[in-house]
Amino acid sequence: MKMRQRTNAVRTNGFRSKFEQDVATSLERQGVKYDYEGRELPFTRECTYTPDFRLPNGIFIEVKGYFLPSDRTKLLLVRKQNPHVDIRLVFMNSRNRLSKRSKTTYAKWADKHGFLWAEKQVPERWINE
Repeated sequence: MKMRQRTNAVRTNGFRSKFEQDVATSLERQGVKYDYEGRELPFTRECTYTPDFRLPNGIFIEVKGYFLPSDRTKLLLVRKQNPHVDIRLVFMNSRNRLSKRSKTTYAKWADKHGFLWAEKQVPERWINE
């Protein structure tokens, strides 16, 4: 997942603020070599996810009417960090598009990302697995 780029433009002096420039000047006076914003460090947020339903066989069901970008991102992250968990989707309308401009439907998104899905109700075969 990519982080948003900062909206602060780097000033012509190479720093984002006067204070950063002052600290750099101080480091230089002390003979300290430094690297300014030369490395990115990834981080994650500690979050939890509560699926809508859990079947007796351990299958988790997420029910979706609207399938927002944040929902899609969350599902991908949850599955990536919990690969042993079986999460399946039930869409109110699997033919809905991800957005007005998108040609991708909810169903196509689920297929592309390897999520089993159904429309309107949990299939009996999922219950009997």
